[in-house]
Amino acid sequence: MQSGGPVVSDDVRRRRFERLALPHLDAAFRLARWLAGNAEDAGDVVQDAYLRAFRYFDTLRGDDARVWLLAIVRTSFVTWAQRNRSARMVFTDEAMEAEPLWTAPEPDPEQALLRLIASATLEGLIAKLPAEYRTALLLREVEDLSYREIAAVTGVPEGTVMSRLARARVQLRRLWAEAGGDEV
Repeated sequence: MQSGGPVVSDDVRRRRFERLALPHLDAAFRLARWLAGNAEDAGDVVQDAYLRAFRYFDTLRGDDARVWLLAIVRTSFVTWAQRNRSARMVFTDEAMEAEPLWTAPEPDPEQALLRLIASATLEGLIAKLPAEYRTALLLREVEDLSYREIAAVTGVPEGTVMSRLARARVQLRRLWAEAGGDEV
C-alpha cells in the first residue's frame, strides 16, 4: 500500500515553489505597481501571476525563478489591463511608496524625508515615460536585471532593450531638467 504518493509530490512541489518564488514577491509587486499605477490593482495582478506561476511551475527550468516570475507578472498585467482598462496604460497620480516588506525603517527622519521627496519627484517623472520605457528602466535600475533578462521578461530582443533604456534615460534626464532638478 502506497502512503501519500501524490500528496508527498505535491508537498515537495509546493515547498520548492515557496522557496523559489516567494523571495521575489517584493520585486513582483514593484513591477506590478509600476505597470498598474496603484497598489490595489498591483495586488490583483501579483495574485493572478502567482497563481499562474504555481499552475505552470513545472515549466521552470533550473532554480532561477526571478526572471521567469517577472515575465509572468508582465503577462498577467497585460491580461488584466485588457479586461480592466483601455489599451493605453497610464499611471495614476497617487503617490507610489513601494517599500520592501522586510526592511527596517530609515533611522534618520530628515534623510528619509529628503529621499521621499526626491523619490516622489523621480517617480512622477518616470510615470510620464512611455510604458515600454518605464518597464525597461524599472527592470534594469530597480530590479537590477541584465539586458538578456529584461529581454526575456518583455519578450523583445536585447537590442530593443538597450535602445529603450537609452531613450528612457535621455527622456528622464530632459524631464528632470525641465522640473528644475539638479544636473544629472
